[in-house]
Amino acid sequence: MNWSYFDRIYCISLKERPDRRMEARSQFHAVGLLPLVEFVIVEKHPVDCEQGIFESHLLCMKKGLRSGARNIMIFEDDICFERFAPHVLESAVKFMKTDAHWKILFLGCMVKGSRKTENRSVLKVKFRSLCHAYVANADFAQHLVAKTWRKIPFDDMLRDLRDDHFYAVYPSFAFQGNARSDNHRYLALDRFRRLCGGLRRLQKINERFHMHKGIIVMIHVVFIFMLAAILMG
Repeated sequence: MNWSYFDRIYCISLKERPDRRMEARSQFHAVGLLPLVEFVIVEKHPVDCEQGIFESHLLCMKKGLRSGARNIMIFEDDICFERFAPHVLESAVKFMKTDAHWKILFLGCMVKGSRKTENRSVLKVKFRSLCHAYVANADFAQHLVAKTWRKIPFDDMLRDLRDDHFYAVYPSFAFQGNARSDNHRYLALDRFRRLCGGLRRLQKINERFHMHKGIIVMIHVVFIFMLAAILMG
């Protein structure tokens, strides 16, 4: 497998959640990644969970940059792998080796839009949310670590960059598990997501919708015209 391409691989984990680290190790082992992962153990932020998440991601990037890494892969400890295919990873690695402009590649995320690239395993995306599994190149990481906390969650900060060089693996194979969130600010949203089948299911729906949006919209338009014709007939 091509995990060896990635210079540094980190997994963020709260000190108080050894249960998640145990499950994450099991997930990494299943895809042949465990020997390469360094767990970055952090204390829960005393005031703001979102600030803690923001600073944890930047901490991983700083560690990677100090080591001289050309690319830095970061996971959160609720990672869950599904439909992992070595040939998809290999194709994505080939993309990163040959494309001079990529800045970040998500192994799974929510998007506001996506379109195909010349590589069938990589989509260009308009990022919306979820940073549980991604790789950033060193130049982009250097840009991010210069940022300071301004009460904007890490996901939202990336989304608001509106960068044209964000990509995602297709089909995605990294998802967030369905365990209760540690972010108390979003417990109600977390419960709603789990009632809907969890982020794994929602992420898949999001991916399929944006891959086939044109067809879906066309079907709805045809249905509306047919319904209008029946009502007016």
